[in-house]
Amino acid sequence: MTRFWWVRHGPTHERAFCGWRDVPADLSDTGALARLRAFLPEAPILSSDLLRARQTAEALAGPRPRLPADPDLREFHFGAWEGLTFDAVAARDPDLSRAYWECPGDVAPPEGESWNRAAARVDRAVARLTALGLPDLIVVAHFGVILTRLQQTLGQTADQALAQRIEPLSVTCLHGQEAPWINHIP
Repeated sequence: MTRFWWVRHGPTHERAFCGWRDVPADLSDTGALARLRAFLPEAPILSSDLLRARQTAEALAGPRPRLPADPDLREFHFGAWEGLTFDAVAARDPDLSRAYWECPGDVAPPEGESWNRAAARVDRAVARLTALGLPDLIVVAHFGVILTRLQQTLGQTADQALAQRIEPLSVTCLHGQEAPWINHIP
């Protein structure tokens, strides 16, 4: 069984929804990156195909083998909400935005994807990666992606998973159905 080392990409400092928007990561904290690089196992590394994840993976890779970026590891697609602040979304779609966060599942933003559709997309990627048979794999991804993995591993509901905190440049290590441990690297 593959042990997945899920790394959330570096901070973006965005105050608006940036699911599929291709915004860069702030990787100026070279000390945090060095500590994270030293903490991670010598294992292949891959990322979502979005810029912020690719940049973070590149900064962490060192001599580790790089696997191709995978679009199935993208953040949730927020559709018409992309680029809007939470307040703007709440003003535009008050009932829908409340339902999206309070009852995650099949509720989706206009032209976006629901929790369940995003989780199914990530499940496909994880199945492909597990089939590689690697003992360890480092995956640089996004907040929502990592939450879907916690939900799957712990058998939680989506709203329970949403209550977890996943900081930029943190590691969530998941192995099979064992309880995860989360280590935040400053």
